[in-house]
Amino acid sequence: MPALTTTSDGFLLHGEPFRIISGALHYFRVHPGLWSDRLRKARLMGLNTVETYLPWNHHQPDPEGPLVLDGFLDLPRFLRLAQDEGLHVLLRPGPFICAEWDGGGLPDWLTSDPDIRLRSSDPRFTGAVDRYLDLLLPALRPHLAAAGGPVIAVQVENEYGAYGDDSAYLKHLADAFRSRGVEELLFTCDQADPEHLAAGSLPGVLTAGTFGSRVEQCLGRLREYRREGPLFCAEFWIGWFDHWGGPHHVRDAADAAADLDRLLSAGASVNIYMFHGGTNFGFTNGANHKHAYTPTVTSYDYDAALTECGDPGPKYHAFREVIARHAGVPDEPVPVPGPKLPPTDVELDGRASLLSLAGALTAPVRTDAPVTLGELGQRTGYALYRTVLPASGDGLLHFAGGVGDRAQVFVDGAPVGVLERERHDETLPVRIPRPGAQLEVLVENMGGVNYGPRIGAPKGLLGPVSCNGTFLRGWDCHPLPLDDLDGVPFAPGDGTPVTVPAFHCGTFEVDTPADAFLSLPGWTKGQAWINGFHLGRYWNRGPQHTLYVPAPVLRPGANELVLLELHGTAVTRARLTDTPDLGPENTW
Repeated sequence: MPALTTTSDGFLLHGEPFRIISGALHYFRVHPGLWSDRLRKARLMGLNTVETYLPWNHHQPDPEGPLVLDGFLDLPRFLRLAQDEGLHVLLRPGPFICAEWDGGGLPDWLTSDPDIRLRSSDPRFTGAVDRYLDLLLPALRPHLAAAGGPVIAVQVENEYGAYGDDSAYLKHLADAFRSRGVEELLFTCDQADPEHLAAGSLPGVLTAGTFGSRVEQCLGRLREYRREGPLFCAEFWIGWFDHWGGPHHVRDAADAAADLDRLLSAGASVNIYMFHGGTNFGFTNGANHKHAYTPTVTSYDYDAALTECGDPGPKYHAFREVIARHAGVPDEPVPVPGPKLPPTDVELDGRASLLSLAGALTAPVRTDAPVTLGELGQRTGYALYRTVLPASGDGLLHFAGGVGDRAQVFVDGAPVGVLERERHDETLPVRIPRPGAQLEVLVENMGGVNYGPRIGAPKGLLGPVSCNGTFLRGWDCHPLPLDDLDGVPFAPGDGTPVTVPAFHCGTFEVDTPADAFLSLPGWTKGQAWINGFHLGRYWNRGPQHTLYVPAPVLRPGANELVLLELHGTAVTRARLTDTPDLGPENTW
């Protein structure tokens, strides 16, 4: 018998009445050196369980390679730490997770095949899922409750009713877990909509709902769909995510706490989404694409109970008071904000031009017409495309199919314009100084769509390029994943403004490492690394204006900051501050 079972109106854990009071905490969005701290703070808020997705695309980046289970992806270690803290765990392995994560967690080697019907009983898709589970489950079985571990329940897919109605696919997934030794409770989750619940649920599998308000109405819909069994809100939305160019979403703590109280007063179980959001470090952020492409920012603060840097926010205290009325909380001191690095200026006096370095960083791929990043074998980052323009004078460049996702165009090294997927740009007027002038197009992957039918949309130049109606041929395509900057040859700057994409480097001293926030006034758009750790993307478009720097990234003594600034700058200074700036707030 599984450790967690259901009755007509609740849960039993090892035969005793049990209410799940959980919070979402994605191990892959938190520096591993901080996992213990975040888990302890979850328990101190009164949670008895934590929930996490599993990002398939990062655990299995190569379909023929081994499973990645180290560093940020050391899930077995995370599960051991949760158990050491006395917490149970809800696992949500997908295969699709959404999560505002690059590609919704589906690997690009799978989504790039247009013939595969994703999230369906297409045997090419289910076969790939089965091979993944064959690798994953042996590593997880020791951590399942049946083996004495903390994992008490496993989710089947994720909000599938909003996507499809292939019940054979859902049954395949449930059977796949069972046949590989998962005895624990299985559940689905869907928005509390009758059609979604009908399409996304499965007989013999617990149906859970996702919602952030209208608690009585949503619980009523769950009860209408399943007359018996526990009421479980698998995602109680207490905040929201942000897009570049939009506001920073927040929710009033008292409003969220009142809805949490309504949930618990109704006898329901809950998973707070998010308890602690964390960060989309590196190139891990996702994007939405409904009417236009909108990429997600680097911060995944989510206005959660625990802030991006792990400090208790207003919701932490409000939720702890609510939980204390229904289940009790530990009789221990409430956590206080952690130490922060004193404000520190960083002078970036080393430079290296990206365009001139491209050939040294990666060998070009010679093609007749430009190819996508996927065809270059590249999952994230940038690509630089080069060819020549046959005639001088006024020209109109046409990029058939547009760009994925943002392209900067240069003629003989001079910037001439930008094209963006979100604006559906396909044309750009240019002035060509001479026959044979060099055309360079630097394309940035801003994040893979994580929700809906556009998952797997290609990146890079998406079709042939013409000038005044004549197709341009003979391209050098440079993949630029930027996963290793050791080969960048920095040279001292000469004090003149930089007008092209370039790396900038500087050092700063730290006495005692502590959390910090990187502020970049005067810089426009690019990427940031500290001591080789990729903090993520910055953009003065906002709303986010600082990048979180986890304390474990820093070291006593000398530290190195590297920026890739895409638009040139006249400033040479950055600043580490003790306060985040996530932008103007929009309360919902």
